Amino acid sequence: MENAYFIAGTDVGVGKTHVVCALLRNLTRQGVATMGCKLVSCGDRKELRAMREAAGQPAMPLDSINPLYLRTMADPRVGADFEHRKVDVEALVSSCRALVTGYDTLLVEGVGGWETPLCSGKTMADLAAELRFPVLLVVSNRQGAVSQALMTVRSIRERGLECRGIILNQQGEEWDTAAVTNRAMIEEYTGVPVVAELIQGDDELDAAAVLI
Repeated sequence: MENAYFIAGTDVGVGKTHVVCALLRNLTRQGVATMGCKLVSCGDRKELRAMREAAGQPAMPLDSINPLYLRTMADPRVGADFEHRKVDVEALVSSCRALVTGYDTLLVEGVGGWETPLCSGKTMADLAAELRFPVLLVVSNRQGAVSQALMTVRSIRERGLECRGIILNQQGEEWDTAAVTNRAMIEEYTGVPVVAELIQGDDELDAAAVLI
């Protein structure tokens, strides 16, 4: 198990925070010193509150796990412009590296999709490239998942990063042909293992199987 992982998504709303919290609960029950963080958050901080609860540390100061908070519900680039704030990538990386030293395992959640605009000329993918943590990719298990996963994995590799595994997240109750076949197709076309499949209602993941 690595000391830190970057949890990316193929798009906004695919369930990254749900995955992070499921892993945190499992690790905490095993006695692993763990925490989740979002270096940038936009709109509100309910996802950060969920992370610290899942890690068994409800009193953790939110600024410690979310060094840049933008109130505007938009991409960080837009939110920062609206609020006349600066997104300092180097400062975010430094904050993250300092946080890593305090835990056995740190899960760093990205904002939105892999290439969500972060600041002028940079996206979340650039921040991930600076951190150089292995990537876990969360994919919503629906029609179009194979294409999104393949494009994102290619971009991850182009940044010189390793996509360690893919987590399929079933967000609806109904299973169609795509949801049933996505796992095999994604593994065939990306060459990356699907290390877990979440169905609706699952709130814990086997960290030993996912954080490989």
